Amino acid sequence: MNTSSEFGPELRRRRLAAGLTLTRLAELLNYSKGHLSKIECGRKVPPPDLARRCDACLGAGGELEVLAPSGTANGRETGVDGGPSGDESPLLRVDRDGVRWPGGLGRRQLLAAGATSVLGLGVAGIGAPRPGDSAVAAGVMSDGAPTDLAPVGIFRAQFDQMRLLGQSVDPVLLLPMLTVQTHTLRELAVQAATAERTELLTLAARYAEYAGWMAQESGDDQSALWWTARAVELAEAGGDRHLASYALVRRALVTFYAGDASQTVELVAAAQDGRLPPRIRGLAAQREAQGHALAGDRTASFRSLDRARELLARAAADDGTGEPVLGTGNLADPAAMVTGWCLHDLGHPAQAAEVLDRECPRIPPYAVRSRARYGLRRSLAHAAAGEVEHACALAAELLPSVTVLRSATITTDVARLARELTRFRANRAVLDLQPALAGALHPRQP
Repeated sequence: MNTSSEFGPELRRRRLAAGLTLTRLAELLNYSKGHLSKIECGRKVPPPDLARRCDACLGAGGELEVLAPSGTANGRETGVDGGPSGDESPLLRVDRDGVRWPGGLGRRQLLAAGATSVLGLGVAGIGAPRPGDSAVAAGVMSDGAPTDLAPVGIFRAQFDQMRLLGQSVDPVLLLPMLTVQTHTLRELAVQAATAERTELLTLAARYAEYAGWMAQESGDDQSALWWTARAVELAEAGGDRHLASYALVRRALVTFYAGDASQTVELVAAAQDGRLPPRIRGLAAQREAQGHALAGDRTASFRSLDRARELLARAAADDGTGEPVLGTGNLADPAAMVTGWCLHDLGHPAQAAEVLDRECPRIPPYAVRSRARYGLRRSLAHAAAGEVEHACALAAELLPSVTVLRSATITTDVARLARELTRFRANRAVLDLQPALAGALHPRQP
């Protein structure tokens, strides 16, 4: 069955049943009447975003969206059954010990880079703590030295600074250091006493998990899955069996950006066991909500968001372990921010823009990557709602940082924004934004 050829007639049938003229539907969707007419006649293929908006506007419960052709994020096919084997990644290669190194660099150079990073970040204090953090909370004294001079304390302080660096630099630049530190922690664990071995392995798992995120941000989903699998192995060796459940949430992020709603929901189902920590279950519920929104199921999406809000609030109240926080720690209200994201994917851009307008200014200034990610979603929502000049003004502030961050996931939304704005190509604000959009989509190689 050719579902894409059935979309137009079904859209027309539902429009007439709702008592809407083509002109009125075009006004509600912020699309031109001529464009919608061509879609109804089967002369144009509806983009996924438009299909979702038609679904929401006509109360089709996802039935219109399933008739629209689907695609993959950034045109890439993505598998999620596990990480790659051997030397499949363009960014990383595996040596005889099974250690995954960034391609093009040798072990000796990377070990030197790792040693420098320990001295520079962990001891010398390069990479200032976040505003408002106490010296103890940041893991460093006033002279830049770690408060805990044991290996675990040094590497723990450095991990926080790595995550801070990851908010403002090209992820490829962090991968060598993350690779070395993960391997170094693993080697230190082999030589350590039992109690310290557990701490070292658990921390190595967090480094590996973050390396997976940086690999995904670099556009290498295979390496992201490989690192996530290694993180689970290290965590289990250290007695932490919960990270395996969080790994499902990370894998579901890959499928989400690939546009696979059903697999996104399916992956996180096992990460919501009542015996798991509230934060992992809350993050899983958030990802489930995003998957349901991608499928056009508003009821299921909002049910998952309610669950996420409750679990994450409980996790925040219970947090006193001092362990690295799983997932982002830069959002004042993660569930509210994801609600805005889901509303856009459900075809309600004006409501999404209202939520994101409230939440985006609450992101700290140092969290450049988070500000770009959610800020561009905010711009996209305003553009979809027909507020073109405001959307362009928001994007103009963010696009320069996108060229520095080189984030594959953020670039996905830049591409969506560029497609959305093509409908208003004669608008002065859109014309002025084109150079910045082109620069973000096709950054120059350093």
